[in-house]
Amino acid sequence: MGGSDSRPQTPPRQRTPSPPRPSPVFDEPWRKMPWGNKHDLEETLRNFKLSNPDVKFVRILIVGEVGAGKSSFINSINDAFQGRITSGALVDATSGTSFTKVYKTHNIRGKDNSILPFVFNDIMGLEPADNHGAHVQDIVSALRGFLKEGYKFNPVNPVSEDDNNYKYNPRVSDQTFCLINIISANDVSRMDDKVVQKMKKIREEASKYNMPQVIIMTKVDAACPLVKEDLTKVYTSNKVKELMQQCSNLLGVPMNNIFPVKNYHEELDTDVNMDVLILKAFDQIVNVANDALIDLNHCDENE
Repeated sequence: MGGSDSRPQTPPRQRTPSPPRPSPVFDEPWRKMPWGNKHDLEETLRNFKLSNPDVKFVRILIVGEVGAGKSSFINSINDAFQGRITSGALVDATSGTSFTKVYKTHNIRGKDNSILPFVFNDIMGLEPADNHGAHVQDIVSALRGFLKEGYKFNPVNPVSEDDNNYKYNPRVSDQTFCLINIISANDVSRMDDKVVQKMKKIREEASKYNMPQVIIMTKVDAACPLVKEDLTKVYTSNKVKELMQQCSNLLGVPMNNIFPVKNYHEELDTDVNMDVLILKAFDQIVNVANDALIDLNHCDENE
């Protein structure tokens, strides 16, 4: 039998519209920066007074994966202070293995070549394999001031108390007062799990001694086209904030102790905005390191 189909027709299924993609840019910077005001930052750091008059400088230790920019960050701080490109900490852009082989102290100098009251120690880079890169135990020894200047890192056999490079009864100035974890913005999401576990173990050891810890997120311009075009957009970039949050989730360092920077790499002259970003991060590092020194002073007074 013929006739029309009287069954109700199902209306065509409508596609649910995709949620709007988040804007790559915040309307307002979510962290204030004194762009263009390098002078005040620089003067504050030059005139910084440590909380203990018997301590000439505070020691800051830098750790991170090979190629993350540890030595370049030290050089970039010196560049910002001296107003020229320097090369105190040697950098290798080609080998893919750590260029730092020995434990060495790097001073931060002003334009007049005066030594500021902060020193950095650069460590052999971390690598996934246990027989390559810095041994975690050597970094723990460095944190507590047990490594002698010039100690040659051995990826397989860390320093022991019987070693000539082991320093007994380290002075206060031999001890570390801030641990800096260097992470490349390009590599946050693809860092090797074994490297991350090594960094976490170092963090755990540092936490036992109430040592402040920060993350310097390098190569931020390479990770975000907006920032590559204009560095002053770093704190309006959604991408940068996402990467910082990934760093925080990775190591457990709070966001207010994470600082995105662009190290000097191919430049021939310094740049005021790069300097401001670097010096602002350094200012925070110096203050938390000095806070740790204050806490140590209080502990000594209460003993």
